[in-house]
Amino acid sequence: MKLTSQEEYGLRCLLRIARCGPGKSLTIPEISQMEGISTHYAAKLLRVLRRGGFVKSARGQAGGYTLARPAEQIIVGETLALLGGRLYEPDFCIEHAGHEKMCTQTVDCSIRSLWRALQLVVDQVLSQTTLRDLVSNEREMAAWVGQLVNIDQKPQARSQ
Repeated sequence: MKLTSQEEYGLRCLLRIARCGPGKSLTIPEISQMEGISTHYAAKLLRVLRRGGFVKSARGQAGGYTLARPAEQIIVGETLALLGGRLYEPDFCIEHAGHEKMCTQTVDCSIRSLWRALQLVVDQVLSQTTLRDLVSNEREMAAWVGQLVNIDQKPQARSQ
C-alpha cells in the first residue's frame, strides 16, 4: 500500500495553485517547472482535477488554473479519491486471491481487519484535512496532524 505518483503530484499541483493565492492563476508550464514534472503530466493531472471540480481554467493572456473553490473547502481525502482511490477497498481480497478464485483467508482473516482499521484512520485524517491546512509549513502541519492521531505514542503490547 502506497500512494501513487498521480495522487502525490496531483495533490502537489493543487497545493501549488493554492499557495499562489486567491484569484491568481498558474499555467501548466509554470506548474510543471515548479513541481519538476513534465508539462504533459501536469496537463493530465490538471485535467483530472478540473473534471473533479477542484480547479478551473481560463484561456487567454490572463489564463491558467485557479482553485474552483476556497482552499478551506477542498478536502484532501476527496482529492486523493479522485486522483487514485483508497488504500483498502472491499474487493481487495478478491483481487489478491492468488491462483484461487477466493482467498484462502476469506472466512477468518485477521489481516483484513488490520487493513480496514488502517483505512478508517486514514479516512479520519484525510476527511478532516483541507487544502488550506496543507498551505502551512511542515512543522505546523505535523503539530496539527498530531492532534488528530497520537503519532508519538508507542502501542502497548496485548496480554495473551
